[in-house]
Amino acid sequence: MKLLIHGKNIEITDSLREYVNQKIEKAANHYKNLTTEIDVHLSVARNPRITPSQTAEVTLFVNGSVIRAEESSENLYASIDLVADKIARQLRKYKEKRNSNGRAKPTELIGSEDKPLIGDLVAERTVELPENVVRCKYFSMPPMTVSEALEQLEMVDHDFYVFQNQASGELNVVYERNHGGYGLIQPRVNGVEAPDPQAAKASQI
Repeated sequence: MKLLIHGKNIEITDSLREYVNQKIEKAANHYKNLTTEIDVHLSVARNPRITPSQTAEVTLFVNGSVIRAEESSENLYASIDLVADKIARQLRKYKEKRNSNGRAKPTELIGSEDKPLIGDLVAERTVELPENVVRCKYFSMPPMTVSEALEQLEMVDHDFYVFQNQASGELNVVYERNHGGYGLIQPRVNGVEAPDPQAAKASQI
């Protein structure tokens, strides 16, 4: 299990690195056989108007799935504690769903069980980003159903999730609607909406 730690507006000291390792590895300890990589971003906002200003963001790559959590406070160590607790809860929830569903793991579906999802996120990558884009991420994107994408949405601690629709092969987006429920964004093909049988099962979005 690889653990990568990155800092923004902060130096990653030995004591901070040791604390992250202790807390995050403890949170993922019971799931080491499922977790291939853990990516930790620690940041401190320079703008005094941004409160809370110290943020810990953790992304786990778990058997073809992505689990993400983010917490902020006025103390970076406290943020690490909070995000470690959230990650532990997310992993328990993921394992419970995985066991109850009893279906094949995503990595088995794409035939890459022993292959890491991604390499080092910062090594040998030269990416030109637009001026206002501050981070570029790389994710494995195995085909999945809308229902599976909704499960992933719950795990990434975002209000949207981009995925490759298994039924159409197109990139789709599921998102949380402001007034409750979920939405599904699909591309038009030659100006025509492509019917998706899975979308109907996603609760008439």
